[in-house]
Amino acid sequence: MAHENAGKIAKTVINKYFYEQEFRQPSQKPKKVKFGTSGHRGELGTGFCALHAAAIAQAVADMHAEKGIKGPVLVGGDTRLMSGETSRICAEVLAANDIPVILALKPLPTPVFSHEIMAGRACACLNGTASHNPPADMGLKYNPSTGGPAGSEITGYIETLANKYMENSGGIRSMTIEKAMEEGLVEKKDLVTPYVEALSKMIDFDVIKSSGLRIGIHALGGASVAYYEAIAKRYLPNLELVDSTQDPTFGFIPQDHDGKIRMDPSSQYPMSPLLDVLNGGRCDFVGASDPDADRFGVATKGAGLLPPNHALSIALKYLFETRTKWPAKLGAGRTLGTTHLIDRICKDFGRPVDEVNVGFKYFVEGIRTGRYALAGEESAGMSLYGWTTEKDGILAVLLMAEIMARTETDLGDLYAAITARYGKPYYRRVDVPVTPAAADSLRALRRDALSGVKSLGGEAVLAVRDTDGVKIYTPNAWVLARPSGTEPIAKLYAESFNGPEHLDRIIKEGAEIFGFKL
Repeated sequence: MAHENAGKIAKTVINKYFYEQEFRQPSQKPKKVKFGTSGHRGELGTGFCALHAAAIAQAVADMHAEKGIKGPVLVGGDTRLMSGETSRICAEVLAANDIPVILALKPLPTPVFSHEIMAGRACACLNGTASHNPPADMGLKYNPSTGGPAGSEITGYIETLANKYMENSGGIRSMTIEKAMEEGLVEKKDLVTPYVEALSKMIDFDVIKSSGLRIGIHALGGASVAYYEAIAKRYLPNLELVDSTQDPTFGFIPQDHDGKIRMDPSSQYPMSPLLDVLNGGRCDFVGASDPDADRFGVATKGAGLLPPNHALSIALKYLFETRTKWPAKLGAGRTLGTTHLIDRICKDFGRPVDEVNVGFKYFVEGIRTGRYALAGEESAGMSLYGWTTEKDGILAVLLMAEIMARTETDLGDLYAAITARYGKPYYRRVDVPVTPAAADSLRALRRDALSGVKSLGGEAVLAVRDTDGVKIYTPNAWVLARPSGTEPIAKLYAESFNGPEHLDRIIKEGAEIFGFKL
């Protein structure tokens, strides 16, 4: 159920002065460094402070020295309150350890970090962001030479070292940014142009431009503002940035379903100003990226706000049909909780599908080795063949615009045609409150314990997977239960090709199997 203030502009926003002070001098002992699927994040103060940034940077410096990793580290962040200061701290620590630093002059989208690493201009990066989380949150991500999110072996190594420095900061080296620049250890760069030029080779800007499609873009206050502006100026005069506000309190973003400010481009509530632009007739197509521009949201008159699963399915079929110069062997990568409509499309085209655990880091090797035409996740992440090993919200938005421009068809009609051919999936995710003990039990659950479960929703169970939560498969449906790594909830995902009533049954029976009370 939506919060009563969902969709409304917040009457109060975060206290910048309070959180600036909390970042510099937390009022309570800072929590330990803990990397999730991509990095460490938490609320400014005990969850993320200057010490976290310095400890992580020193741990990265130690790791580079021990493993003989050479080359400059790209440092930057999005438009959050303490992103700039976090970047400076990281640069000062790395430079004091004789590691050359490329420091971004402007807010830097997550996919641009990956693009620079894959182009060979940096060997790794430290990226200050907390994605689309509320404004009081902050985080730091490390990407190695693959350009994508670091795997658990690397993040575990950084965690261990960083937590030693959290307990004893005496070993953290640092020099002022001015001294580091004087010594040639820090170089400041504007990284807009290389990314935008490379993107023009991935997306058919000529088709979009000649179509006359009226495109409205909202950067949700994030790092992609300068990038969309450059694209509009150089390639797409029919692209309008309808809101270029950059305010670290994000007070201009309507509250999300739970009353919090959350810059989520796949949620109708923070997207409501952009949807108003669409419904007012000013644009034919609208899109948005979150603050670090790794997630996307798109909408049209016929489709409304397109669910990420729908967008991924449309994009995959389109790529198979139009990117004829790409290798014919390319398949798709999808996460455990992403629609199986992708599987049906791949089967029709004779292409393989990789199902991976939740987290874009599990796509990195497949993207690097050229296995996927598209890699995507239900939480609005996408990358393509020959592109970044991070998800890219800018790329995704403009690909969807290209699809609508080339086909001259509303995205809603394209999705209807796909489901008419392959079957219509009904999909839902339910967040279930659980105790810490119940979450631990779910993490420990293995498929052998479900050997007695022979049917689900009236269909035979074909398989059970236990690599990331537990997922049960039937011929036309599936259910997945995963504990959250950051909240006291379990996530129950389900999909059925047998109609909405069957989906309800799958969710109900799945909850019973996993011991959830809905």
